[in-house]
Amino acid sequence: MASAIKLSAETREKLGTRTTRRLRNAGKLPAIVYGHGEAPLAITVPTKAFFDSLDQGAHLFELGIGSKAETVLLRDVQFDHLGTNIIHADFARVDLNERVTVTIGIELTGTPIGEKDGGKLQQTLNEVEIEALVTEIPDAIHHDVSGMKLDDALHVSELTIPAGVKVLTDADSVVAVLHAILEEASTSDAATPEPEVIKKEKTADEAETKK
Repeated sequence: MASAIKLSAETREKLGTRTTRRLRNAGKLPAIVYGHGEAPLAITVPTKAFFDSLDQGAHLFELGIGSKAETVLLRDVQFDHLGTNIIHADFARVDLNERVTVTIGIELTGTPIGEKDGGKLQQTLNEVEIEALVTEIPDAIHHDVSGMKLDDALHVSELTIPAGVKVLTDADSVVAVLHAILEEASTSDAATPEPEVIKKEKTADEAETKK
């Protein structure tokens, strides 16, 4: 069962680029809470505490806004133009008894047996879309790849899925493959081609001179 991560939040009345920049510099992340027929609410949450929660795979939060507590689901984060820093978050109000659709990461564990035969694991799919009760959203889909052999492919349908969770991503999508590592020929072993000798053709005047 997923428990809601508690975060303190503050309402914000002033909007705009300058205001949000000052808030970020002060360690506060601008965000918005919406849904369940209520008016959207502009807030801020502590940036560090929010980032720490993301590192733990958190999706469900309990926001303490003044004397009121809001149970919300993280729906989206916006990054800066470089795609490196989160500058805004979107939270949706939820009921603990409702099923929701979210995207979560895939974490592969273990060392494939095929690596002993010269294979290398390549993960081609990093996340899947799932449907689950708000309180049953896993932090990630964990799957042990120890049994994968050379040239094996892992599909979504083969992932270890927690009870109560429904995967919406195409079951035939490839999550990871175990490829053979091809050894490149050493340049020192390759035969060095002999330089081509280009003969200069005699001009008509040179030929006449040598007669």
